[in-house]
Amino acid sequence: GRPPVHGQATKDKICHEIAIGRTLPAILRDAGMPDMSWVWRAMEADPAFRTAYTHARETRTEIWAEDLVSIADDGQNDSYIDEQGNPRTDHDHIARSRLRVDTRKWLASKLLPKTYGEKVTTEVTGAGGGPVQVAVAVELPAIQKALERVRGGT
Repeated sequence: GRPPVHGQATKDKICHEIAIGRTLPAILRDAGMPDMSWVWRAMEADPAFRTAYTHARETRTEIWAEDLVSIADDGQNDSYIDEQGNPRTDHDHIARSRLRVDTRKWLASKLLPKTYGEKVTTEVTGAGGGPVQVAVAVELPAIQKALERVRGGT
């Protein structure tokens, strides 16, 4: 049969799903969804879709940032009781939680750097930590010669 025709409803669904936290590859694995090349072509051809997609990605990044505290605070599966009834720490679960937090932090800092990126400031100081001294050397004879040339003099 013919491949499905994708239109505005598909674009809206993609943006909605991204805005609630899903990734584009995960969305496109759903039944009836187009492939990645369709999405890129649609964004190229439709500036409104490109804008909506960008906004959805920003919203998703905010959701991921909000998830950080929940993931970090959730210790529910950090330990378990083994077959002999002894409490054990589940280091794999803790490592996975750390990876989830670190991944979201890194993505947020790259996707929304003004909000979640590291703030870098540069301070310039002069000698001994004092103010920077600015000196302008004015060579009056050279300026006068340049003016004479511009005015048509020698």
